Amino acid sequence: MEPGGLIGSPATKPATKLPVTKLPLGKPPEGRRSGWRWLWLPVLALLAFAAWRYGPKAETLLAPAPTAAKSGKKGLSGAVPVVAAKARRGNIGVVITGLGSVTPIYTDVIKSVVSGQLMEIHYNEGDIVHKGDLLALIDPRPFEVMLQQAQGALLRDQAILNNARIDQDRYTKLLAQNAIPEQQLTTQKATVLQDEGVVKTDEAQIANAQLDLVYCHITAPITGRVGLRLVDPGNIVQTTDSNGLVVITQIDPISVIFTVAEDDLPTVLRKLAAGQHLTAEAWDRANTARIASGTLATVDNQIDPTTGSLRLRANFDNPANLLFPNQFVNVRLLVEEKSGVVLVPTAVIQRTSTTTYVYAVKDDQTVTVRPVTLGVTEGDSTEITDGVGPGDVLVMTGVDKLAEGTKVTVQIAGDQPGSTAGSKSGKSGGKKK
Repeated sequence: MEPGGLIGSPATKPATKLPVTKLPLGKPPEGRRSGWRWLWLPVLALLAFAAWRYGPKAETLLAPAPTAAKSGKKGLSGAVPVVAAKARRGNIGVVITGLGSVTPIYTDVIKSVVSGQLMEIHYNEGDIVHKGDLLALIDPRPFEVMLQQAQGALLRDQAILNNARIDQDRYTKLLAQNAIPEQQLTTQKATVLQDEGVVKTDEAQIANAQLDLVYCHITAPITGRVGLRLVDPGNIVQTTDSNGLVVITQIDPISVIFTVAEDDLPTVLRKLAAGQHLTAEAWDRANTARIASGTLATVDNQIDPTTGSLRLRANFDNPANLLFPNQFVNVRLLVEEKSGVVLVPTAVIQRTSTTTYVYAVKDDQTVTVRPVTLGVTEGDSTEITDGVGPGDVLVMTGVDKLAEGTKVTVQIAGDQPGSTAGSKSGKSGGKKK
């Protein structure tokens, strides 16, 4: 601007234009590139410090994480160890089970037939007594006195009867001579009959007194175990006492009353009608030990409508007194014996909401899912009616890690650790019934 010029006045001389340098696209200026290099220096310094400070840990942290697909493929590359069992042919029973209570065949509450003082006890609590053994003695003296009174009355009345008979004979002779009226002889005959009746009554009184003396000696009506003493010697025993003197229960043989579902009743009745003696076994409450073996005796005459079950009685020999009255037991009633069927351990059976299947080991040591049809189950064995043949190798444990085609290392149950299913077992496992 020239001196003395005014602001905003038109320029007298055009401004000089600076040259414009064109830069290639995608390439920052030289000064900017050098600025970015300076920004990487702190990052490299931090990485170098981490490598020095943490050593191998830093390499792990900086190493890229494996993908889920790779890690999963690596985990499935090894064989899964399992324990298996072979299907076999064998026999299995069709068993009806029920909860039962041990019930004596006979239970007697011993009561006194006569009233009196209990003088003696001739048993120990818990003893086994036999039929006819003396248990207790009621004071017999009052009944001995009554017997003597009855005997005296009989002698008196017999004398009266003899006198009446003599008069009857005399009246008969007098009537033949027309010395007395016939009515007098008829009256005398009635008197004789009356006296004979009195004598009969006296004889009955004597028999009753003798019977009371017998009842004073209380004996065991059955063979069994006596319970706790209910009345002590010295007490007055009444015939109306409801508790009695002692309770005797028959122990050997003994019975078990148990219940079965009404759906099982036709099978049981059909076997009984055919004359078969069905075997019944009594097991403990845990269902692990057999206590006794017996036979089915009878069935009840009506079904309980509230539970839909029927009561049955089975009798058991009980020489060791292992079955005790009112003991709860599990009863297994064998109604049929199946022979030559395919059996497997129950542990190999797998279930879903719709199917039942097993894992079978094939000859290439892989497993396959095989649907099966179940039959009877008894204890640890189950009958397979379809889907498995004898000799098939079926997985028992380790199924939670298996899927179709999983490679496995097999240990047969009962073999030494390390033994595996051979090619023969594998081939049988590939068969399907």
